[in-house]
Amino acid sequence: MLKQLLPVIFIFSCIASFAQTGGQKSFEFLNVANNARLAALGGINTSLSDRDINFFYSNPALVSDTLAGFASATYQFYVADVGQSTLSYAHRFNKVGTLAFGIQHLSYGTMQGYDASGAELGTYKSGETALVIGKSHQVRNFRFGANVKMVFSNIAGYRASAAMIDLGGIFVHPNQDLRIGLVVKNMGIVFSEYSETSNSELPFDVQLGATFKPEHMPLRFSLTAYNLAKKNVTYYDAASGQDEPGGLDKVLRRINFGAEVLIHRNVNILVGYNYLAHQELKLENGGGGAGISVGFSARIKSFEFVFSRSGYVAGKAGYGLTLSSNINRMLRRG
Repeated sequence: MLKQLLPVIFIFSCIASFAQTGGQKSFEFLNVANNARLAALGGINTSLSDRDINFFYSNPALVSDTLAGFASATYQFYVADVGQSTLSYAHRFNKVGTLAFGIQHLSYGTMQGYDASGAELGTYKSGETALVIGKSHQVRNFRFGANVKMVFSNIAGYRASAAMIDLGGIFVHPNQDLRIGLVVKNMGIVFSEYSETSNSELPFDVQLGATFKPEHMPLRFSLTAYNLAKKNVTYYDAASGQDEPGGLDKVLRRINFGAEVLIHRNVNILVGYNYLAHQELKLENGGGGAGISVGFSARIKSFEFVFSRSGYVAGKAGYGLTLSSNINRMLRRG
């Protein structure tokens, strides 16, 4: 086992699944927020539509023809050499309409490997990649979408691959600024396993959320329920002497909160709170910022910049930067 790899894998398993119960899943990097806006809003959102090209990863119904021509690049800075990069683009084709394309890659960096006796085995590069194509279709106040994903994982020379699909939908209220989104994520098959003895389980999930902007208020709220396909997401050790989480606590562990403060048409403040992340990653004597995320977006001419900071444990945070632009509009101006 790689001594230097284990802490990083552990941290990212916490970030992605926040101490999931019921078995270890593979390809958990698909549940890590892959753009700065999503990270700043708590990491999970199924209902913020037509705002960011990158949100088709969260729900394929969130990107429509209005985002055709938009391109985006993101880099997320994590601990040590760990980082995640994402490229996204939406293009409108004459016959099939708008398709969204994306590449998501999480790199664990280069690490020294050791055998059971402690002897060095050389260095290893580890990372995971997803290639994604998404399509949505409008039917009155409803929009439905699907993503097709090819996923590849290389952990210290052990490789696995899989094909998955996401199916999502969104309802857009005709009179109010209200959107309700539902997505079923990461259904598929495993093509190849890490080893002959491994048995990879896909990170299947069902998520339901709503985004609402009150009239005459410069605020937009998002509330998203996730882990709906899991019977239990609460880790409880009876031998610890701590009280078992109550009913309200168990409900809150399935909810992600996000909000935008619309201080200007070109500038927004973003905040998010994930209760499960806070409970599972906080310190014994305080929260340490776990589960709390902040950020801002700023539009300057043809470009939009989004920055995020996501707290995990005391003194440790992830930082994200996203740059987006309408490529088609820039080409027409040129």
